[in-house]
Amino acid sequence: MTTRMQITIDCAEPTALARFWATALHYDPAPPPSGFASWHAWYRSVGVPEEELAGQPDEPDRIVDPAGVGPKFWFQRVPEPKTVKNRVHLDLDVSKGRGQPLEERRAVVESEVERLRAAGASVFRVLDDPANSYFAVVLQDPEGNEFCVC
Repeated sequence: MTTRMQITIDCAEPTALARFWATALHYDPAPPPSGFASWHAWYRSVGVPEEELAGQPDEPDRIVDPAGVGPKFWFQRVPEPKTVKNRVHLDLDVSKGRGQPLEERRAVVESEVERLRAAGASVFRVLDDPANSYFAVVLQDPEGNEFCVC
């Protein structure tokens, strides 16, 4: 039996990070659960204190794959900032792997990196190893979480 799961990312600004990752992954903001007009209404129904919601936008802090295939993501507000390298990261495989010529893969990766930089990502490191036909770019999302585009 398959276990249902979602990927949860700790952050300071859930709505902003949800918007970034929706853009990065071509996902959609998740609508509130059935029977609720908004996410705040749902959060209130499950006992989230009003003081936790005060000052927060009543916008999605969750994203979903529009095709219903990929995992769901929840961006969870936490008080502490990211301070060290994440132990889990996402690899965005945009280049179709080593079956394609290196220069074609490099062009696809670089194009995606520019799209994500325009959405708020920053380049952290470039992994360029032509001898092993490998090229990837490590980026950071707007809160500093690393992820790879390969």
